[in-house]
Amino acid sequence: MTILLTAKNLQHSFGVRPLFKGLNFVIESKDRIGLIGPNGAGKSTLLKILSGKTAPEEGELSVKKGLKVGFLEQTPSLDLNSTIEATLLSGAEDPFSSDAHALALEWMGKLGLDSQGYSDETALKELSGGWQKKVALARELMKEPELLLLDEPTNHLDIESILWLEELIQRAPFAVVVITHDRVFLQSVTNRIFELNPVYPQGVLSVSGDYATYLELRESQLNQQRAEEVTLKNKLRRETEWLRRGAKARTTKQQARIQRAHELMDDVEELEFRNRKREVSLDFQFVQKQPNRLIEAKNISKSFGGKGLFTDFSLFIGPGSRVGLLGRNGCGKSTLIRCLLGEETIDAGSVLKAEHLSVAYFEQKRESLDLNLSVQKTLCPGGDSVIYRGRPIHIRSYLDRFLFSREQVELPVGKLSGGEQSRLLLARLMLKEAKVLVLDEPTNDLDIETLDVLENCLTEFEGAVILVTHDRYFLDQVANQIIAFPDVQQSQRKLEKFADLSQWEAWHSQHLASFKTTIPKPIKTEAPPKKRKLSYNETRELASMEETIQKAEAKIAEIENELGNPEIQSQSLKLTELYQQLHDAQQALEKLYSRWAELEALK
Repeated sequence: MTILLTAKNLQHSFGVRPLFKGLNFVIESKDRIGLIGPNGAGKSTLLKILSGKTAPEEGELSVKKGLKVGFLEQTPSLDLNSTIEATLLSGAEDPFSSDAHALALEWMGKLGLDSQGYSDETALKELSGGWQKKVALARELMKEPELLLLDEPTNHLDIESILWLEELIQRAPFAVVVITHDRVFLQSVTNRIFELNPVYPQGVLSVSGDYATYLELRESQLNQQRAEEVTLKNKLRRETEWLRRGAKARTTKQQARIQRAHELMDDVEELEFRNRKREVSLDFQFVQKQPNRLIEAKNISKSFGGKGLFTDFSLFIGPGSRVGLLGRNGCGKSTLIRCLLGEETIDAGSVLKAEHLSVAYFEQKRESLDLNLSVQKTLCPGGDSVIYRGRPIHIRSYLDRFLFSREQVELPVGKLSGGEQSRLLLARLMLKEAKVLVLDEPTNDLDIETLDVLENCLTEFEGAVILVTHDRYFLDQVANQIIAFPDVQQSQRKLEKFADLSQWEAWHSQHLASFKTTIPKPIKTEAPPKKRKLSYNETRELASMEETIQKAEAKIAEIENELGNPEIQSQSLKLTELYQQLHDAQQALEKLYSRWAELEALK
């Protein structure tokens, strides 16, 4: 494998808030890296640094000579008045060559633009947001990159496009770094996971393997950190008792012990901070007295612009219903929701709604948020408190549930990240009592930790949920009924019903000739096997494990010191060799920590 890029001690901040520091890693030609982490950890900033669009505040990048990099940003910059062909050619090294024109036509075919009735002269403004994003991706692929950087590429893509993108990456001859919170997508395309998170000592966890492997190693790492915190606290307690007995620094040895006690306090404080679990607190309000029937559609049909969207469709929604809608962009999912809520007239059939039906709506593009208003004014325009479940709560206490800092209270909404705007919209929805929650693509931009909380919250909500999402894992966890729209080109517009995603996958594979996807199942806690004692060799291994880990850490420190030697900064071959050694040493240390946790569990 060829080393494409080496990062050394990267550091960057957002305002006064540090995003990450001391990052060291290597990207190789066969890597398919999933870059994950909580909102605000600096993932998008890191991609911009790797692309060369942003310079790091500290540290440096060593890049393979002549490296071609493609970068699909979360919100691609596009000239909507430009044509598809002109947009694609703008990514080519020589846009006027015959080879570039041939490649542009090839990508139009691979995207399926011609099958949708679009030509090379079609203006981008005539395309939907999902198609525009696919054109932006093809523009980057026109560069024939050796490294492709993707920032939330599945946002606003329909299920068919996500499956297409998965296949593209699986077969790609180039390296990929992708920011995404779509867990099925991560499992399907990655062979390495890179988590930016301040809970780790170096601010990052690098795992070689797929997403399921990462989940196992992450749990092991966090368990080890929690065990280390307990051990250090016990040690600190003994040292504190020694100090309270009136120990005086009469000897050099006592002075050193007192110094170690103070250092131990700092270590315990740091571990407590890193091990502290902070997550969004969600609890939607529902109307206590709810009728058994909230919405019932009987044999409804709807056409739009002369095109049939669905025909003869019936659906019953009551408390506890979790209806997931799945289909291509433009197939009619939003129209169906409006018909069910009585906001759109139907061509045939009838829709019955409960009296005084209250609905809380999470819109896909968050258009109800005023980007010029502050975070506080968005939730409480006339004061400094909100009313939640009938009692006032100060705005700062309420926003703390959604992980907003004090500095963000007066910040304009437009200054927030996409994930933070989504959390703010969820915060506003929680202030409204509702019988029905309608969520249109709520997973866009939210980190995995928040998605886990949202999944649990929607499952426990006592009203009904109508969910539109292309995040297959999220859909499978929440929905107890899936409504699938047929392919947009099929003349028969009958909607299909499924109990879960596995049923839909079988139907999709059979009727639409697509390949099957695999959901990474959550790690389940099974009944523990009968405990055995440590063997003689394992007992010896555990006894020497701390010393082994100290040697591994010392080796890493030795390599890092050598990297800091000014004499080798101009020796590119030596630098590359040292960074590879550092990468290997860090991987070895991770395995040692995992083995230590395994032996401790057996003990």
